[in-house]
Amino acid sequence: MRARITTRDGFTLIELMIVVVIIGILASMAVSTWQHHKEDAIIAGMKSDLRNLATAEEAYLADNAAYTSDTDDLSIRLSPNVVVTLQADPTGWTAKTTHPATAKECALAIGGIAPLSPARGEGIVWCE
Repeated sequence: MRARITTRDGFTLIELMIVVVIIGILASMAVSTWQHHKEDAIIAGMKSDLRNLATAEEAYLADNAAYTSDTDDLSIRLSPNVVVTLQADPTGWTAKTTHPATAKECALAIGGIAPLSPARGEGIVWCE
């Protein structure tokens, strides 16, 4: 009598479901990490825009003996979708940047003007 040999071709439904669940867990971890890094990049762009704005304001002051509250006067290029709120008076200027993809705001103040929130002091970019 011959022994009957059975071969198994393929995977069972349970094995396939376990693999799909593992892939789903790994994908959810990757997406949350990617979103965190995307927000960090947006905030870095907002900070960079404020530093560029500071350079442009000081150049404008050197040319015109006054600060401006109009970003069109400053010849700067902002990061995509960044919104700047700029206020100036004879003693200084302050600016705040926002972006629709994050709830955080960044601000900077130079001179004697009252800083926009979240700025707390002069010459330092603050984000909250």
